[in-house]
Amino acid sequence: MTASVAELRAAERWFLDRGLPSVLTARGRLRAVWPRSAPALSGFAVLSACSAMTYLLTGTTTLDVDEVDITPVQWVALAVVALAVPIAVTVGWLVARTTTDRRQSVASAVSVVIALACNIIQRDWASLAVTVCAVGAVLALTASGLGSVLGWAARLATAQIAAIGELMVESLPVVLLTVLVFFNTHVWLMAATITPVRMWLAVGLLVLIAVAFVISRLVERAKPILQAASASARHGDRLKGTPFEHMADPGSPYPLTRAERFNEVFVLAATQIVQVLTVAAVTSGIFFVLGLIVLSPEVADKWTRGGAGSANILGLVLPVPQALAYTTLFLGSLTFMYVSARAVTDTEYRATFFDPLIDDLKLTMVARNRYRSNTSA
Repeated sequence: MTASVAELRAAERWFLDRGLPSVLTARGRLRAVWPRSAPALSGFAVLSACSAMTYLLTGTTTLDVDEVDITPVQWVALAVVALAVPIAVTVGWLVARTTTDRRQSVASAVSVVIALACNIIQRDWASLAVTVCAVGAVLALTASGLGSVLGWAARLATAQIAAIGELMVESLPVVLLTVLVFFNTHVWLMAATITPVRMWLAVGLLVLIAVAFVISRLVERAKPILQAASASARHGDRLKGTPFEHMADPGSPYPLTRAERFNEVFVLAATQIVQVLTVAAVTSGIFFVLGLIVLSPEVADKWTRGGAGSANILGLVLPVPQALAYTTLFLGSLTFMYVSARAVTDTEYRATFFDPLIDDLKLTMVARNRYRSNTSA
């Protein structure tokens, strides 16, 4: 049975929500570009509105504040600036949850009108040109499918933050393994004397090795599935309640294109890396808090031999000892390497991090073949 346009549109949303625009046909990627751009356009409209509000409050788009005497109006303007990005993200998320194309089309139109009106209010013609270019860029990204990948990445990061409690529990065994490194005076001496460039080179090397290992094992495990472009019939049962439920399976699977292979591997690798990176970040956070508790000036002076100056992270001087910041950063990179290796080799870790990704890949293959059987390439 041939799927209806509504069913195909729902199927395309399913793939786009998972950051897989390459699965769609060229016609599918170009379908409903205007409503699909609504989340990004609405977030941009919020930023434009906050900029206009700052202009109306202070008479300028750049906020210059006297630290000694801040007026109430400037406090309000500061609050608007501070809340602009969180509000924009929230509004974009709410618009993304709107499932009908008609409502999202209205949201896109209203967002563009608001952004243009804010530029006119500020009489900033350069910003008006930027807004026109930004709208064009959003539409181009959406049409190419890159916008769905960016949206998927944002949702992935949000999901990891939401699961921070569970990840803290999973991080505790890693904390116990790395605690001896934390209380090693040689590590603290290295962290206190190393230059920022050398520190970032060391961290980058460790992370690069771990990422290369994860990607190579993922490709090795996913290669048979990608070559076959199919999965067992039991995965089709998991598609109940999805747009593919009533679509028929094709007689033979459709071979994957090179773009589809790259897209699938990218999503698998990015998901795995973000999961492991979140565990590493939580572990580093635990040690950072522990360091603030136990690292008194006397202890810091002995561990670092008088080298406990302020930390310089990416050009920002932070009011914490350099040794503490660099030690926790180093422990985070070690944790990233350790969990990355365990995620694809250890049975328990693999069941948590690795196996669900392969199951999702198999499910995607079944859904992809059903979608392809109902569309013309």
